[in-house]
Amino acid sequence: MNGSERHHRERPPSPARLYRDTERGIFFGVAAGIADYVGIRPWAVRLGLVIAAIPFTFPLVVGYLIAGCALQPRPVGLYRSEEEAEFWRSVRTEPQRTAHDLGLKFADIERRLRQAEAHVTSREFRLRREIGEL
Repeated sequence: MNGSERHHRERPPSPARLYRDTERGIFFGVAAGIADYVGIRPWAVRLGLVIAAIPFTFPLVVGYLIAGCALQPRPVGLYRSEEEAEFWRSVRTEPQRTAHDLGLKFADIERRLRQAEAHVTSREFRLRREIGEL
């Protein structure tokens, strides 16, 4: 096994990837995996599949079986918390909004950091520190 193969195998599972959800799945877990990926309930995806099966039975069954064989099962512990799972669902469904929200959070952190820096470098802070050392 060469270095690139070893690196490929040791890579942690990606939370941005589509997986089969065998824990909540009925048949292969494809519908439950799609539901987890987009952040909706599995019954809604199953209902959509049943409705789509009326006019497109053969292509839907073939596609479902291919997805069931091609998709990997969702790894145990893929998300550390429900908040992390919700974050990744929002990244997958609304990447522009998520990027905007992250930009706002970073701007807020920078603003607070500048305020702290201004306070620490102020004369008042130095004076209080020197008085405290007396």
